[in-house]
Amino acid sequence: MLTTIKDVAAHVGQEVKLGGWLYNKRSSGKIQFLQLRDGTGFIQGVLVKSQVAPEVWEDASKLTQESSLYVTGTVRQDDRAPSGFELDVKHVEIIQVAEEYPITKKEHGVDFLMDHRHLWLRTPRQRAILTIRAEIIRAIQEFLDQKGFTLVDPPVLTPSSCEGTTNLFHTKYFDEDAFLTQSGQLYMEAAAMALRNVYSFGPTFRAEKSKTRRHLIEFWMIEPEMAFVEHEQSLEIQEQMLSYVVQQVLKNCERELKTLDRDISKLEKVQAPFPRITYDEAVELLHREGFTDFKWGEDFGAPHETKIAESFDKPVFITHYPTEIKAFYMKPDPNRPEVVLCADLIAPEGYGEIIGGSQRIDDPALMEERYAAHNLPLEAYQWYLDLRKYGSVPHSGFGLGLERTVAWICGLDHVRETIPFPRMLNRLYP
Repeated sequence: MLTTIKDVAAHVGQEVKLGGWLYNKRSSGKIQFLQLRDGTGFIQGVLVKSQVAPEVWEDASKLTQESSLYVTGTVRQDDRAPSGFELDVKHVEIIQVAEEYPITKKEHGVDFLMDHRHLWLRTPRQRAILTIRAEIIRAIQEFLDQKGFTLVDPPVLTPSSCEGTTNLFHTKYFDEDAFLTQSGQLYMEAAAMALRNVYSFGPTFRAEKSKTRRHLIEFWMIEPEMAFVEHEQSLEIQEQMLSYVVQQVLKNCERELKTLDRDISKLEKVQAPFPRITYDEAVELLHREGFTDFKWGEDFGAPHETKIAESFDKPVFITHYPTEIKAFYMKPDPNRPEVVLCADLIAPEGYGEIIGGSQRIDDPALMEERYAAHNLPLEAYQWYLDLRKYGSVPHSGFGLGLERTVAWICGLDHVRETIPFPRMLNRLYP
């Protein structure tokens, strides 16, 4: 019967057929050890010369790295094996003998591996990362679905910027100017007024000429928006969601985390509630830690976020940023209008901001003032102003950057490994 490596545990002592690829091979002369992969996992096939037909031995001898084949054999439990099982091979059916494979077990440079990203994905490490990425996505959607959120898809092509910035990819929309979205948030606010609690999940684009290990040009965002939800309740939903996601990864991706040598003790601490400090307190912390030149009103950079995170063993919310450095739609604190009701969630271990959110302005007069202060074109944003004219309510939302979250949970050095085909400042291939 045709099965997968993932499911061999259910077939111990039985003969099965696997379709896969040869990841590696070694031979002692009388035994061939076939390292097999099939997309669901890895297993070693043991082929004993004296126990198979001569043509089976010969066919196995022809196999090169990444050759495709069907293998038939008996599943045997083996606690020494990484997967816990081995396959006593009885028959080999070659589908294709692969050409000389460019990625070998020797050390390769990053540029070489990125040029061969379409093949690099086949390695155990990359498979583990993408499996964990898929689990993170599944867990986020499961959490939000269970909380009564509705998935809504905002447009990728937009007539204007979400935050009034210039870091946008410009294109022509027939005879009009258009841009690739940098956030679906404004459209999700409209959806929240129709469906109450909503979220989007899709690609976003930022034309920032940044080369840091935290930045991609194209990345994926989960953006919930919630009607009748104020700042404090939004923070509770964020920490509950992230706690749920991390615990689901620990539960369902134990083998993948082991492949990555991830220290799971740090992830086990990620349970709500999370610590919270204000922007003011964060500035004081930085001054105590030697960042004496940092001035109130500046935004935090990577070194600042890392230093702040070092004081905590969980993700930490930094709340109430200065109004002047945040987006036009964020609601000022009624008791202190020079700061807004917002928060950035900073991941531990130097991974920086993974969630940004705020309570949105619901007063139409104040929103018109912010339009004027930010010189926003009314013709592009009139529809957004309409949301405050026809049944405005308190509402909040946030955006989680998927790739930074994957990098943190997996313990990766660079976000380029968190997405199947990364788009970076100097990389559009493959």
